Amino acid sequence: MDLGIATKTALVLGAGGGLGGAIARALAAEGASVAVASRTLAGAVATVTAITDAGGRAEAFAWDLADLVEMDRQVSLVEQRLGGIDILINMTGGPKPTPVSGVPAVEWTSYFQSIVLPVIALTDRVLPGMRQRQWGRIITSTSSGVIAPIPNLGLSNALRSTLVGWSKTLAREVGGDGITANIVLPGRIMTGRIAFLDEAKATRDGRAVADVTAESEAAIPLGRYGTPDEYGKTVAFLASEAASYITGSTIRIDGGLIASV
Repeated sequence: MDLGIATKTALVLGAGGGLGGAIARALAAEGASVAVASRTLAGAVATVTAITDAGGRAEAFAWDLADLVEMDRQVSLVEQRLGGIDILINMTGGPKPTPVSGVPAVEWTSYFQSIVLPVIALTDRVLPGMRQRQWGRIITSTSSGVIAPIPNLGLSNALRSTLVGWSKTLAREVGGDGITANIVLPGRIMTGRIAFLDEAKATRDGRAVADVTAESEAAIPLGRYGTPDEYGKTVAFLASEAASYITGSTIRIDGGLIASV
């Protein structure tokens, strides 16, 4: 299937590895020019190298999402090098594991400023160009915890749910401009973040990491963790012309893990 994005420019946040890197590679494989943004330049360069070695076009950008003052300069730099941003993939790092109660207000504020506010501000920055071109894709990766809250991930469950409400509202506001806005939810996709969470649970419970992982896999109907490439290809489809009638949706990429309808 021709996804129709060979002439488009994509900005992928958190693309130095894991899910973000897989999304960047999938978009580049479909011909999009990809701005690979990562907190560290080394991480971004590694993804760019994988893309260019496969014949794609990409450039690396070191980007601290919490620095809103720097954001405008970075977006302008992407536009100068690769063109106006047609596809925005919002992805931020997750908060540390905590219960939802007893967390100091300063931590709530800090994580809101690092995983919620940058997504909203960056989207507002690129929307005028999308509206002018009458085409755009805004895809925000959050967590399955927004549907089925995950124990001991209180900060993540609550703050990421904010982005679900924001994206749904945004979809109605920009649909008439040829722009779609969707949420994607990873289940247990085998990344460094999932490995960290499994290790943290094993430490809390006094168990072997392998036992924790096996228990998690047993709860997934497909019987295994997903791969970053599976996640990336699904996101690439949502960014495509073929997905032009999908907006305001929350797409689960979880192997059937989330039990609710």
